[in-house]
Amino acid sequence: MLIETSEKINQIDSKNLTNEILSLKNELNAVILAHYYQESEIQDLADFVGDSLELARRASTTKADVIVFAGVHFMAETAKILNPNKLVLLPDLEAGCSLADDCPAEDFKNFRKNNPNHFAITYINCTAEVKAMSDLICTSSNAEKLINSIPLEKEILFSPDRNLGAYLMKKTGRKMTLWNGSCIVHEAFSERKIINLMLENPDAILIAHPECEDHILDKANFIGSTSALLKFVQQSPNKKFIVATEVGIIHQMIKFAPEKEFIAAPPEANCACNECPHMKKNTLEKLYLCMKNRSPEIILSEEIISKARIPIDKMLALS
Repeated sequence: MLIETSEKINQIDSKNLTNEILSLKNELNAVILAHYYQESEIQDLADFVGDSLELARRASTTKADVIVFAGVHFMAETAKILNPNKLVLLPDLEAGCSLADDCPAEDFKNFRKNNPNHFAITYINCTAEVKAMSDLICTSSNAEKLINSIPLEKEILFSPDRNLGAYLMKKTGRKMTLWNGSCIVHEAFSERKIINLMLENPDAILIAHPECEDHILDKANFIGSTSALLKFVQQSPNKKFIVATEVGIIHQMIKFAPEKEFIAAPPEANCACNECPHMKKNTLEKLYLCMKNRSPEIILSEEIISKARIPIDKMLALS
């Protein structure tokens, strides 16, 4: 097979590159799934854009022969677990996740070993190996509901996001033992700068993802998953919003509510820290190359797929 490289497509403009990608999609009988945090040009050509739960649902029901996942590694792994006999492609294998990195499989194994009678509900932002050792997988969209489905007498381990876990403890009233992990994007928001934005924009309301720290969530008018935030801004009578989550979601907010104004919550540092560096590793060029070359491919062992599918299927059934 002739492997094309990025140098060969340097001169192709984005419009022609999009057309090439759509042509390859038909040739491969592929579906392109994209997360809300992807670059806007990738979101615009995807067959479906959603959050982790919505993308898992789409991956579980697709009739396509090839799944091209414009997201991060754990999301593509989930698609492979749900479609073990299909080719699952990720534009950049280094598109990881700080939460998944914070929870190595061997450490999680010891965490479970040290808490043998606990029920392990694990946020989907983790590796396939960690999923395989979990009792139930959740997303920010369904975590509250799933925690409420766990019998009251069961002690709970929640991994790997301590901020989401703490928020869910308040929401459900359930005491949980939390893994000490966090999202580098959602921990970067500046309370000081957000307060200044609120003072400068008294007609704006603050909306936030539950991966944010307590001092941000305490000031939010609405807290929800990316899909919940998107739905909220469409239905809210408010016209201006300060958005405390990864900035990529604002592209969809503008598409669905173009008459409204969205202000990205700023990080403490003078950087683009409200952008996920992992999500942004995927580019239009890499998307084209992975489809053209049928690589890089997500490969998992049969054992991991078999074990990890159990808590994922349970999540989908309960959702």
